[in-house]
Amino acid sequence: MGKYLKYTKNFYFVFTALFVLWMIFIDSNDIFSQFKLSTKVRELENQKEYLLERKAKIKQDREELMSNYELLEKFARERYLMKKKTEDLYVIIPE
Repeated sequence: MGKYLKYTKNFYFVFTALFVLWMIFIDSNDIFSQFKLSTKVRELENQKEYLLERKAKIKQDREELMSNYELLEKFARERYLMKKKTEDLYVIIPE
């Protein structure tokens, strides 16, 4: 017990112990905040992978649309309700 009391009288030991406690629990960049931030980084990296895959799929679909005129016309008619001048367009909304 006397051995431990010797350390508590040392200024550098006390200062270091308080500093470590401050950095672990009280500081704005404490361990808990770092854990939350690392979890957020992992989630964002997973989302990035998903979005890159989706981007590649969209790019492939775009290349396919631009290479095939009939497919482009079908896409424009269905998606944007485009029509020729001599046609009438009827939109049926299912209930």
